[in-house]
Amino acid sequence: MTMNPTELIGPPSPLGYPAPYWFLVTFKVLGFTLHMGPMHLWFAGILLAMILMKWGGTEAQRWSTRLMRQMPVIIALGINFGIVPLLFTQVAYYRVFYPATILMAWPWFSIIVLLTFAYYGVYIYVTGLKDGAKLTTLKRAAGWGSAILFVAISFLFSNGFSLMTHLSAWPQLWQETSVAGAPLGTALNTSDPTLWPRWLMMFGLALTTVAAYTVFDAGVFARRESAGYQRWAANFALKLHTVGLIWFAVMGLWYLSTWPADARDQMLSSPLIVLTALTALGPGLPWLLILSQRRQITQRLAMLTGLAQFGVLALNAISRQVLQNIELSRFLDVTAEPVNLQLSPLIVFLALFVIGLGVVVWMVGKVWQAERQPA
Repeated sequence: MTMNPTELIGPPSPLGYPAPYWFLVTFKVLGFTLHMGPMHLWFAGILLAMILMKWGGTEAQRWSTRLMRQMPVIIALGINFGIVPLLFTQVAYYRVFYPATILMAWPWFSIIVLLTFAYYGVYIYVTGLKDGAKLTTLKRAAGWGSAILFVAISFLFSNGFSLMTHLSAWPQLWQETSVAGAPLGTALNTSDPTLWPRWLMMFGLALTTVAAYTVFDAGVFARRESAGYQRWAANFALKLHTVGLIWFAVMGLWYLSTWPADARDQMLSSPLIVLTALTALGPGLPWLLILSQRRQITQRLAMLTGLAQFGVLALNAISRQVLQNIELSRFLDVTAEPVNLQLSPLIVFLALFVIGLGVVVWMVGKVWQAERQPA
């Protein structure tokens, strides 16, 4: 007996949305953009830092040390920023988010455990980078373990969020991983043709983020580093961004070829073709800015590079959101939920969100001021 996937979609809530859909999706996209920057640095950056610490030269090891010393704060920022898109996904897309994560409940739940071990692993490794400390075998193993765990976490997240829109696979996954109709929560979305290219494309984009951050760090936070390091950072960032750009383009073409026909037609037709083109070509702007600094990184251009990369991440977040809605439109209209405005929680959220961003900006400003002081 063939089951209609819509039978597994969660029922609509009688309470409706607590805010208009445009408000929910705006903060979902904004939060995901803010989360992507730090997330890319631990997704691709930690693995790259471990490789260069093992097999790189003096300046490469200096870069690795700089990034890993910053990583505990980067991870903390990324996790906290990640709460925002996850919260608004649960609110606006609850009818597909919860069924998808119930089907893969144990892998989804394991993210908390893996993240805990990965976070502690980074702290253990960083203790070996302090002045006078030693990178023992245990601490090196902790660093490599964290790098692998963060890659695994990214794969599980990609499974969960791609399964949200892969409703056609739900009945089969449910039948294969259930007992007497009760799902065991052991499913993974590995049969989805969009999963692998999307995950690998994100890794290519993460490489470009690491490259852009290398320039930003060298131009803003590492002004007291030697001229040799500055030159190395510029050349390394250009090479890394070029590799990431090619990787992103190849995997992006593969990803595009796996889109459903209706989604591809809409994303490649007016007016969405403009968004698709900007998303595809956007990484070229940070590359040009990095290229212009191949001989000398300047503070102004380094900050522009960081801002340009943030724009690239925003374009990717917006495009993914539009595509997600198109994929879901065959089964569900997420914009049709009734709205039961809850004003006081919204005001509290907005106030705390602004205060939180202000604290982050203040922290970054203090680090920048400290780096400008004489050694």
